[in-house]
Amino acid sequence: MHDGVAPYMDAVHCLRQLAGRRILLLSNAPRRAASAQAMLRRLGIADDLYSAILTSGEATWLALRDRADPWFARLGTRVYHLGPQRDRNVLEGLGLTRVARPCEAEFVLNTGPDDDTTDPRDLASFIPELENCLRSQLPMICANPDLVVIRAGVRLLCAGALAAFYKERGGDVFSLGKPDPAIYQMALDCLAVVPGRILAIGDSLHTDIAGAAAIGLDSVWVLGGIHREEIGGNSEYAKAIAMKYQLRPTFLLDRLVW
Repeated sequence: MHDGVAPYMDAVHCLRQLAGRRILLLSNAPRRAASAQAMLRRLGIADDLYSAILTSGEATWLALRDRADPWFARLGTRVYHLGPQRDRNVLEGLGLTRVARPCEAEFVLNTGPDDDTTDPRDLASFIPELENCLRSQLPMICANPDLVVIRAGVRLLCAGALAAFYKERGGDVFSLGKPDPAIYQMALDCLAVVPGRILAIGDSLHTDIAGAAAIGLDSVWVLGGIHREEIGGNSEYAKAIAMKYQLRPTFLLDRLVW
């Protein structure tokens, strides 16, 4: 729907043309749904263009609140936040204590690179912080499984890239968001529509399309997003890449336009 700075006006126009249908925006944004909705408003994406919004940050907040999953039940209350200040609403109202150093924490919440203090394009700038968390053997919540995002045309790392490094080095990671079927079930509950009447649209093969496939939804892979440099709008090449990962998006589009 946007590049972090400005809306994709063709996509906004599509939502206007789909008025009257149930539309849920499912986002791997690592912040509460209300915060994500406020940002959409600032970008000119009005509330009446969609029915509901669900973020990975909201799913994280609910998991930390309820502690129903055994993985979350064993976490303590002292948390080290690896991420920007704008994402800290994921920790509010939960009785948690945010600590300044990994050695003081019982778990780490990873919401992605803090672009105010580090270079969000370079994994190397985060390795010392991640290694400190590994030394303290902190279980990591990854509140955004995306590996990269395009912001104003620039490719930036997301929390998923940091979590992948952490897991490769033996860290204990729990990711919430696409492509996890659990968040899709939450989305289905919000939509109250039978799965056969739902179409999932997204630009990431490994989150949007893989997530839709995992729960049996038809999907549209928008090639002009994060895979544009790799694919260049070549639909046959896109199909070959999808097949490599045993994925079969129902439709391919260069961009979302009515």
